[in-house]
Amino acid sequence: MPGLRQLALALICTIGAGIAASPALAKQPKAASAQQARTKALIAFQRDLVSVLAPRADALPLLGAALLARPLPEQPKWNDFHSLIERAVAAPGHGPAERWVQLADCDAKADACPNADALAALVAQTPDNAAVWLLKLGQDLHNGKHDDARTDLAQAARAKLYDDYTGTSLQALAHGVSTLPPPEATLDPQAGAGAAGVQAMIVFGIAGAQPQPGLQATAELCEAAGEDQALAADCRQLGKTLEWASSPLARSLGLHLREVLAADEGEREHAQRERRDLVWQVQQFTRLAAKAQADRAQAQHLLSLARHGGTEMSLMLAALRDAGVSITAPADWTPHSAKNGETRTGSAERTRR
Repeated sequence: MPGLRQLALALICTIGAGIAASPALAKQPKAASAQQARTKALIAFQRDLVSVLAPRADALPLLGAALLARPLPEQPKWNDFHSLIERAVAAPGHGPAERWVQLADCDAKADACPNADALAALVAQTPDNAAVWLLKLGQDLHNGKHDDARTDLAQAARAKLYDDYTGTSLQALAHGVSTLPPPEATLDPQAGAGAAGVQAMIVFGIAGAQPQPGLQATAELCEAAGEDQALAADCRQLGKTLEWASSPLARSLGLHLREVLAADEGEREHAQRERRDLVWQVQQFTRLAAKAQADRAQAQHLLSLARHGGTEMSLMLAALRDAGVSITAPADWTPHSAKNGETRTGSAERTRR
């Protein structure tokens, strides 16, 4: 499903791949040169933001600095992602959000992801968060520990909430990008949002790279429940928690579990209707956020919502409400119609891939 993470990639692509995506621009050397200069200015601006935030002592600005530093190549050792997230997890005001981002401080080439120390700390600190157990479930299945994965699923089913802390990352980034004004060279002359558009692009682009729990692995495990009544019961209970999850993708999995494990046709149809509404919400938010690159007021409003914290889901719903967009899909709307444009969902089809 194209949730905030997929939307973020659409926004951030102008930094690195905008020229390649446009054959018309690729044929225009002057346009390509201008885009390259803007890309260079954006990277330099991001480095400056890290340098300004790095001396801070509190966890939230250090989290913002770490997130900003993570995609930057050849950062100085004292200002790179590793050193900054290490400081953030030990700083005053730290919490599970910093540990969650620390999961990405690992060597993927050595098959050492997620960060083992961060995962162990999250299991100890937040046993009531289903996202942590689903993260562990994915790791255990990857390592062939199927019995442990089944235990992880049971723990996730007993958890009280699901939070992947994207909201906190958005908050840290939204505060972080406001510490310096974007230089003139970073502005897109073809967009009308100015500095706010640049800030929104950075915030939502970087927050889109949060570590992800094993949602696909969870879906596959639950779909294979068959006659295993205990497994099916855990999956139903987990689904109820996920329906109130912090992210659209996890909420979609919750609705999918309710649909495939429904006791009757009425319950199945209700889950399908709610998932249809969720796809509508994500699509409409995607349009609002795309508008932010041309509309200064829209960009400023999204940044304001991010600074207030909350979750990815609450930010999306607040943005729709404030824009006067219904959160219920129109009766004649279908997610995959040519009229509406194809929208990939995070339901069974998307989750299984």
